[in-house]
Amino acid sequence: MASRFRRLAAQYRTALFEDVLPFWEEHSIDDQCGGYFTCLDREGRIFDTDKFVWLQARQVWLFSMLHNRIEQRSRWLEIARSGADFLKRHGRDRNGDWYFALDRQGRPLIQPYSVFSDCFAAMAFSQYGLAANDDEAKRIASEAFANVLRRQNNPKGRYTKTVPGARPMRALAHPMILANLCVEMEGLIDAETLKTIVDQCVKDVMGLFLDEERLLLFEHVAPDGAHIDSMAGRLINPGHGIEAMWFMMDLAARRNDHALIDRAVDAALNTLEFGWDTKWGGIYYFMDSAGRPPEQLEWDRKLWWPHGESLVALCMAYALTGRTECWKWFERVHDYTWSHFPDPAYGEWFGYLDRRGTPFLELKGGKWKGCFHVPRTLLRCTSELERLANRTHG
Repeated sequence: MASRFRRLAAQYRTALFEDVLPFWEEHSIDDQCGGYFTCLDREGRIFDTDKFVWLQARQVWLFSMLHNRIEQRSRWLEIARSGADFLKRHGRDRNGDWYFALDRQGRPLIQPYSVFSDCFAAMAFSQYGLAANDDEAKRIASEAFANVLRRQNNPKGRYTKTVPGARPMRALAHPMILANLCVEMEGLIDAETLKTIVDQCVKDVMGLFLDEERLLLFEHVAPDGAHIDSMAGRLINPGHGIEAMWFMMDLAARRNDHALIDRAVDAALNTLEFGWDTKWGGIYYFMDSAGRPPEQLEWDRKLWWPHGESLVALCMAYALTGRTECWKWFERVHDYTWSHFPDPAYGEWFGYLDRRGTPFLELKGGKWKGCFHVPRTLLRCTSELERLANRTHG
């Protein structure tokens, strides 16, 4: 197995450093206005110059993180600085909330309705502050984190479309992202505060959103965790649930909490079983827990990020538990992913496949896909596989 782990680690590492990162370094940097172009076609040509704040922040985080954890390359720090400076100048409104979208020059286009802009801004400036030894960036990260906490019970605030008090629901996205964000904020926020927040996030994710009997993560539940018989209440996003479970595994490993590790692994495996397309392969985008027609017309598409997050979760799960079913699933998802998503002609990964696995959009980036999930997947899997190789004989 050691040789298998080494070959796979080399495959993931080569794809990261010789394919995916060079694609973004070559095509995404806006040398005139700062920040990044994310709307890139198959060849890397720009088809729209609008800048989406959470994708800008994610790219700042990615290159700052590489500088901090892999190698202190001046080019990576320059790329991170381009986005950080752009966001410092243009990313926030007068109240300190982070816009959703800006034009190329940084003029606001879409109001700060999404708390996830604040989440990824906190992640970005935390890593960038460390990379650049920038106290202002660290302060911005702390302020963005405070925004996330302030908005967590009413994430969209005055921009919400729902009628107050009508069918109250909580969303899985908020506690799962906050749990991961707390890891990024270590060193900027006092440890006891972070521990309290993480404890609550774990309690919410594993206690409210994880169905105890079915071991599935529901996207929306009532405030007390009860299921709501509606399209939103029955919604399962397999990739989202699996991503949440590797966040839980990561936290559990830090705390040496074997019970939480086992529970998260069980849920990840069960979600894969539920979400796997047994006819054409790959992971469905959305599903209805009761097998009814999903609201989302794109429900049967195969997207890049659920497959990447599943690879991370399965690699981590096998490293933590040694369970053979984790490795069998890893190889299954690996084979599907590597035979469908990477583009051998122009590099990087396709993002959007139809049910049969054929790209129906050949873009490499847009409003939702940027320089984040693919490189993070490749890096996390490389690290896990190298550790497995180092501790395995034969």
